[in-house]
Amino acid sequence: MTQYIFVTGGVVSSLGKGLTSAAIGSLLESHGLKIAMQKFDPYINVDPGTMSPFQHGEVYVTPDGAETDLDLGHYERFTSCEISADSNYTTGKIYSTVIQRERRGDYLGKTVQVIPHITDEIKDCIAKVASTDVDIVITEVGGTVGDIESLPFLEALRQFGHEHGRENTLFIHLTLLPYLRASGEIKTKPTQHSVGRLREIGILPDILVCRTEIDVEPEVCEKISLFCNVPTEAVFIEKDVETSIYELPLVLRQQQMDARILEHFGRKPGSGNMDRWIEVVESLRAPQSEVEIAVVGKYIELTDSYKSIYEALTHGGIHHKSRVRFRRVQAEDLAEGDPAAVLGGVDGILVPGGFGERGLEGKVRTVQYARESKIPFLGICYGMHAAVIEYSRNVLGMKSASSTEIDKDTVDPVITLLEEQQDVSDKGGTMRLGEWPCRFSKDSTCSVEYGIAEAGERHRHRYEFNNIYRDRLSEAGLRIAGSSPDGNLVEVVEVVDHPWFVACQYHPEFQSKPFAAHPLFRGLIGAALERKSSRD
Repeated sequence: MTQYIFVTGGVVSSLGKGLTSAAIGSLLESHGLKIAMQKFDPYINVDPGTMSPFQHGEVYVTPDGAETDLDLGHYERFTSCEISADSNYTTGKIYSTVIQRERRGDYLGKTVQVIPHITDEIKDCIAKVASTDVDIVITEVGGTVGDIESLPFLEALRQFGHEHGRENTLFIHLTLLPYLRASGEIKTKPTQHSVGRLREIGILPDILVCRTEIDVEPEVCEKISLFCNVPTEAVFIEKDVETSIYELPLVLRQQQMDARILEHFGRKPGSGNMDRWIEVVESLRAPQSEVEIAVVGKYIELTDSYKSIYEALTHGGIHHKSRVRFRRVQAEDLAEGDPAAVLGGVDGILVPGGFGERGLEGKVRTVQYARESKIPFLGICYGMHAAVIEYSRNVLGMKSASSTEIDKDTVDPVITLLEEQQDVSDKGGTMRLGEWPCRFSKDSTCSVEYGIAEAGERHRHRYEFNNIYRDRLSEAGLRIAGSSPDGNLVEVVEVVDHPWFVACQYHPEFQSKPFAAHPLFRGLIGAALERKSSRD
């Protein structure tokens, strides 16, 4: 029988419920259990696909084409669970389904209400990720206990726990222990109030995880245990990690959280082997070298906007036992002036995805600087568009070359709207999404880095390389290094006369893990190390 863990949060948002859930998943996998992971988001948007990165951070794409919360990236990076559209539900998605049923007459004239119709739909969504071979489902609820938006989800969890029994459900509550520097005290009252609100709803937490900036004395845990009615051994301290988020599974293992969970579920422990996590953390603590990579984007001030990019670059560094330092550069700052003044001294350059006109010219000048200076370069999605535009302008002499996303009347539309997108009017969930195959040419950098002829990669775009310019660009030295199996869509371009220059239409960052860096990020860091070595 599948068993269930529910992770809630209190006191403040952004405490790291996603990371904690993912770390717990990695612990359970070390004991040979198969897990599934899921997140409920209380906002009314059907998905985050139409939300600004300033509001939400990056949009994480699943293999089956769902636009989801960035926490699903943590789930995939920390575990081997398979994510899908069923791994992320929002209030909007839940209500849309219920309303569609009401319009069809599925409720046979009944008054549709939050209880039982909305809560029943939420419970059905939890059951969707469970299957005969899944041992434990971990479901995270976004937001904070006490938020009005979260109430239907918490009520559904209460009902689910009642229906499945305490022996098959476990509630983990993540809270904050604020430290007041003026008095030199850690305060437990916010945690007490948060647990109190949870108990008012009818949920009794089995485990408390307390976020803190400093070490916590045992007396604090005993006080929390007394006032929150949770055993002292079920109070876990999650102090801010010193080196990397990949320390978190080891921190929780040291406190024997996995043993506590297995005991609750009546499961026997497995090997509990965490060697690969130890290797990852050690390589980050004691790197043998260091490289600096410039990330040039339009949302650079918010690290969550490019969360998977930064993590994938770190994974490339782990593979080479090298520390990766980031030089975060606002693309608009490069629209004028000398790029060398901003990018000088970097060992590699990455231009990530994005939408809209803002920052394009800065990205184009970044690509030109990387190409002419022979600096290892990786362009992703919009970064590929910038690379094609730059090559067309500065090598082929097509000074008006652009994308029809930016200039519908451009004389040379080297990037144009996909044919299948011509009649699309709705914005949400209508892009080319999900995993699609890419076939690499034999003489390409990609064929060397991947070591295979074809790979599946995740996409999120409406605009594509214009095949009208394919031959002209190829003859001028811009290699078509990857395409769809039918040869119709260009997926990767490379500059032939360059040490390492790759620009891809897809998002490779979504398939990188700390102990299995994606081939392109592994290759970029390797090329950056070679450049640094030759300069030194």
